[in-house]
Amino acid sequence: MTVAALDCGTNSTRLLVVDDEGRALVRDMRITRLGQGVDATGVLADEALARTWSVLEEYHEVMVTAGVRAARLVATSAVRDATNGQLFLDRAAEITGAEVALLTGVQEAEMSLRGATSDLAPVSEPTMIVDIGGGSTELAARVDGDIVRYSMQLGCVRVTERVLGARVVTPATSEAARAMITSELDAAFGADPRFSRLVGSVRIVGLAGTVATLAQLVAGLSTYDRDSVHHRRLTRRDVVEWRDRLGALEPAERLPFPGMVPGREDVLPAGLFILDAILERFEVEELLSSENDILDGLAASIVAPS
Repeated sequence: MTVAALDCGTNSTRLLVVDDEGRALVRDMRITRLGQGVDATGVLADEALARTWSVLEEYHEVMVTAGVRAARLVATSAVRDATNGQLFLDRAAEITGAEVALLTGVQEAEMSLRGATSDLAPVSEPTMIVDIGGGSTELAARVDGDIVRYSMQLGCVRVTERVLGARVVTPATSEAARAMITSELDAAFGADPRFSRLVGSVRIVGLAGTVATLAQLVAGLSTYDRDSVHHRRLTRRDVVEWRDRLGALEPAERLPFPGMVPGREDVLPAGLFILDAILERFEVEELLSSENDILDGLAASIVAPS
């Protein structure tokens, strides 16, 4: 049975179509910025809704052509925060014909963990996924058979809009971003003390646009190549170097770098601030980039519900 998974995030809208042997037939991502301004207004903007619905219409055509028999669509942080989130979900269901769900932060973390670890070789230490989205950042790991997870109210769009700004990073905006991120990390450790057990002894796997774009920048890829990005090792030094390098430029000046994805140039520094703070808190000097993520977990949940 050919199935489709759709993820409507704060910054991007994505599609994965998988055949009955588990092979990916289609992977596509569009920057739609569904969460534009939602942190300040609490409402999904009309233009953001229109952009996202338009992409979903295109995705429905792809699904029909591919012979999709079952589909699930999930929405995350931006829709959770919006008073008109149900309007978006109802229309998304009409357009795609998919089963639609609004995930909690915990569900998002668990689904991402399932997708990202499905093709990873086991290691002695626990594996923790770090899923930096536009509006939230999910942490999830399996410790002694249990899933430790937390959803932080941090994302590249939220941090940009609230404190960092989309222009050149200044000492003042940098300090404000660090304070915001530190507060959320403190909340994560306070909510589940088991995170402390991972400090200094955890494999971190980074998901989503911030990490994928960083991997492309480090590799100098002018054209996306999944094999070059998936499971690429990145160091904390890479994170800091590109955070500071991009932060010293205006968004338009960031676009020419090979590997920069249009639509991320204004929010990538914020994502890298988040990533660096997490690596520092867990005392880890490198991470593994994964192109398998919540979409893969969602597709797996259609084929083999857990």
